[in-house]
Amino acid sequence: MKHLRPAIVLTAFFVVVTGIAFPVVVWGIGRVAFPSQAEGSLVRDARGNVIGSSLIGQTFTKPEYFHPRPSAAGSGYDAANSSGTNLGPTSDKLINGIKDDPATKDVDESYAGFRDLAKAYREENGLAPDAVIPADAATRSASGLDPDISPANAALQVARVAKARNLDAARVREFVEQNTSGRALFFTGEPRVNVLLANLALDRLK
Repeated sequence: MKHLRPAIVLTAFFVVVTGIAFPVVVWGIGRVAFPSQAEGSLVRDARGNVIGSSLIGQTFTKPEYFHPRPSAAGSGYDAANSSGTNLGPTSDKLINGIKDDPATKDVDESYAGFRDLAKAYREENGLAPDAVIPADAATRSASGLDPDISPANAALQVARVAKARNLDAARVREFVEQNTSGRALFFTGEPRVNVLLANLALDRLK
């Protein structure tokens, strides 16, 4: 008991401090100081319905919306399968992709490579076949959940969005500038446009 009692007391002490008290304190500070982030940075529509999170990307395909960067997380932006492609920069699969093999009926082997994604991006935005595009237009992020695109990516989508919404392109370009967030703490990261928030703002634009 001389050695057992201190071990039991210390174990109980650390269970209470690190397993109960510390998580409760952190949770309380988060709820008070950062209520939106603590709840998942949820985004709601005008009726109060949750339509997404500003931290997780989602698919937009209609021409009147800005489109996000490609995703390799599950079937796309699946938070339960967050991951990148894990393919190196010299990977043939990453660059050229894999087409469906007609001989295989049970397994879908199709994989869109960089060339395929770049071609599709240029076509949907009315760009020349050899137009230079930003990296995030045709590459997947490491998490597969990136909610943002670069201002350069958004700028190349302006003409398509303006035409689909019957808006002046100059006004949509100004809109992109207004919805571009700067570097965090003024020196880390890169300027970015949150796709979900920008598209919601577009719907409110008259």
